[in-house]
Amino acid sequence: MTRHHAPPHPGTPADGTVVGEPRWPMALAVILAMTLTLLLPEDLRLAPRWVLPTLEGLLLLTLIVGDPGRIDRRSTALRAVSIALVGVLALGAVWSTVQLIDDIVHSGKETASATSLLQTGATVWAGTVLAFSLLYFDLDGGGAAARAHRLPAHPALAFPQQLNPELTPAHWRPQYIDYLYLALTNSTAFSPTDVMPLAPWAKITMAVQSLVSLVILGLVIARAVNVLT
Repeated sequence: MTRHHAPPHPGTPADGTVVGEPRWPMALAVILAMTLTLLLPEDLRLAPRWVLPTLEGLLLLTLIVGDPGRIDRRSTALRAVSIALVGVLALGAVWSTVQLIDDIVHSGKETASATSLLQTGATVWAGTVLAFSLLYFDLDGGGAAARAHRLPAHPALAFPQQLNPELTPAHWRPQYIDYLYLALTNSTAFSPTDVMPLAPWAKITMAVQSLVSLVILGLVIARAVNVLT
């Protein structure tokens, strides 16, 4: 009797080797987001200047110590820390966006001049891009550690490499730069470009990001025109 073996999952190397992606791109994005928080005016920050960056730094340090080098350790505790880190970043970005909108609508002091308006608007916008890129990075496929072991059979986000596997190396996996590009293009085109959302959470998240970016850019440009004229 011939025994038939099931073919390996397309996201799993045939030899079972697990190679996680480097930690440093994600860590660098978090550090940049922390820096942007420090640059925000006091009225636009969720907490005093050092509170959120300190909390985010401690969470990032925990992830680095718990899973250094490459991200490949599947741990419930580390997963909780990662979600907490992204949650804090997202909460801070949303809060800053709401406060920026309020300042623009009510002609507040932070947006009274063209220089402060453009600097503050660019800082808030860049912070939202980083926050959403890390949100996609952490939610898609159960996070980077889970993706290192196995890509989901039904992805939440369909990258071009997954839609056209003949154009990409075997066992390709999305890495942080792919999610950063997704967040950046979604914030500028206000719609999917090369990455298609398939899961409901992905569609909702991309829609929210597009609306947030549209509101920020629209109000900043309108306010800048008003200030300059």
